[in-house]
Amino acid sequence: MRSNTPSLAPGFTLFPSLKPLHTTLFFHQIFVLILTFLAYASFHASRKPPSIVKSVLGPTVQTNSTSNDTGWAPFNGPEGTHRLGELDLAFLTSYAIGMYFAGHVGDRIDLRLFLVFGMMGSGILTIIFGFGYWFDVHLLGYFIGVQVICGVFQSIGWPCVVSVVGNWFGKEKRGLIMGVWTSHTSVGNIIGSVVASGVLEFGWGWSFLVPGILIIVVGILVFCFLVVSPDDLGFEMMASGKEIEMSLGEENVANLEKAESEEAGLLENKDSDSLAAIGFLEAWRLPGVAPFSFCLFFSKLVAYTFLYWLPFYIRHTAIAGVHLSHKTAGILSTIFDIGGVLGGVLAGFISDVIDARAVTSVTFLLLSIPALILYRIYGSVSMVTNIGLMFVSGLLVNGPYSLITTAVAADLSTQDLIKGNSRALATVTAIIDGTGSVGAALGPLLAGYVSTRGWNSVFLMLIFAIFFASIFLVCVAKTEIGRMVSEEKELGSSVTAR
Repeated sequence: MRSNTPSLAPGFTLFPSLKPLHTTLFFHQIFVLILTFLAYASFHASRKPPSIVKSVLGPTVQTNSTSNDTGWAPFNGPEGTHRLGELDLAFLTSYAIGMYFAGHVGDRIDLRLFLVFGMMGSGILTIIFGFGYWFDVHLLGYFIGVQVICGVFQSIGWPCVVSVVGNWFGKEKRGLIMGVWTSHTSVGNIIGSVVASGVLEFGWGWSFLVPGILIIVVGILVFCFLVVSPDDLGFEMMASGKEIEMSLGEENVANLEKAESEEAGLLENKDSDSLAAIGFLEAWRLPGVAPFSFCLFFSKLVAYTFLYWLPFYIRHTAIAGVHLSHKTAGILSTIFDIGGVLGGVLAGFISDVIDARAVTSVTFLLLSIPALILYRIYGSVSMVTNIGLMFVSGLLVNGPYSLITTAVAADLSTQDLIKGNSRALATVTAIIDGTGSVGAALGPLLAGYVSTRGWNSVFLMLIFAIFFASIFLVCVAKTEIGRMVSEEKELGSSVTAR
């Protein structure tokens, strides 16, 4: 067997009833989905506090109510929004750079331990950021330094969880499965927003302390119970993508040992494409990787601008003539993420039905342009219109973002051209999401500068980004449409011949 075969999680020693014969493949698939869902939701929950505390740290807003807001140096001066944007840039730049390395490393070491390492580091750094409140820190370098290191640890999460889920599920209905699963991003944002907003009144440091502890606790669960691959428990996955369960009865033990011995011999004498980790440049040259990567660059620019600035925008925009409190603005911003949950599921389901990921993504992207225009114009009319338009905007913006970072990445890394290479998934996922994360780094930074010229300018920037995201997928979408037309003609010819 491979020398880098992951060790079984210690929780299975403490609870032997979780092992096969006592459990089925289906049970472990669901178990893995739940664990990885919780893991990445906790990543996003710990990533959310900076957006919640922006309105507390930054320049004060003039409202029609009594306010004791004084901001927090160095973010409360005339250049406060710029400094907050630079804080986002620090985190997301290191996150984007770290993503490329994380995917490369993730294909070569134990994903469970690597994921736990990222979760623990993220939790500790999130807590350290919050210490700035209790120790009365006002140095910009302190906050930027913490965010840079935290971004590196956060970058470990995505390639790991996508690779693990890709190991456990075949291509059939992958869009729907990934669409449901990828709601962890929005769920994590919601949890982070609610938790950070709920404790904000005790001091902004608590908004970092609690989510930091949360990701550490979930990291302990992942360390104890996550199984990276079905092979680690004695399950096999058929090449067709349909799952089968090995019989582990006593009568088959000898056969199993023999098969393992033969497999070990083959690995020693054969340079197998399915086991060799794919190279970084080789992964870039795979069909579809580049266009989807650049599409995600602009899609993530939009999604992360909302992630980091939506609570600030709501706080500084009167709804029905009333400015909301910091806590209410933070909680209200979760509507965007609730829409994102449905958007990810809907995009995954539609892409499975029509078997066209690019067509689905382009459709969602183009529809999101009028949705954002309507939200900017009519979102301040009343609370009902604000909630409704924010929900629709979240659905359409997060749909393609969720689809590309999960189902598309998994499809591209398991295509026939690389002969089902089982160790390409983390690398391809990291390239796509790493490129998207560069856009994610630029979006919040630009919003911090552009917002000083008015929020209309920010929304115009987002609309242009969505347009360019669509452009990059036009050729891929045309190919998918051509394939669907050809299949329809072949089906019609077959029916006629009968």
